[in-house]
Amino acid sequence: MNYQLREANIADLDGIMDVEVQSFSLPWSREAFYNEFVKNHFARYFVIVDQEKIIGYCGVWLVVDEAHITNIAILPEYRGQKLGELLLSSIMDYSIQQGAKSMTLEVRVSNVIAQSLYKKLGFFEGGIRKSYYTDNQEDALVMWVNL
Repeated sequence: MNYQLREANIADLDGIMDVEVQSFSLPWSREAFYNEFVKNHFARYFVIVDQEKIIGYCGVWLVVDEAHITNIAILPEYRGQKLGELLLSSIMDYSIQQGAKSMTLEVRVSNVIAQSLYKKLGFFEGGIRKSYYTDNQEDALVMWVNL
């Protein structure tokens, strides 16, 4: 397959929302993403495209020398092809170019598949956020990587 990775823009909102609702039990609202694009000058979003279809996305906030992954998701039918790894490693490279020295993210304690990817890319466990996810009060594992 020949996938394209590029920075997202407001016109990508429908595609990003499609990935979001198929990927998360507690998806962000369209308004939340709209605000990320329009009002949050720390936020950057990137998409993976198969022909013209958005099949994955990742958001990152760049604040001083720290990058925070807000969301990362791949459509279910495209998972298992190392696209999440491609996307996250590309965001890590981008963050380094922007001056970031470290990166962090939160992941459900039950999401061992995602945790495995993050560990493969050098992330380590940094702590727990109790009852972080409001849909089921699940804890979040906070992970970090030095860039």
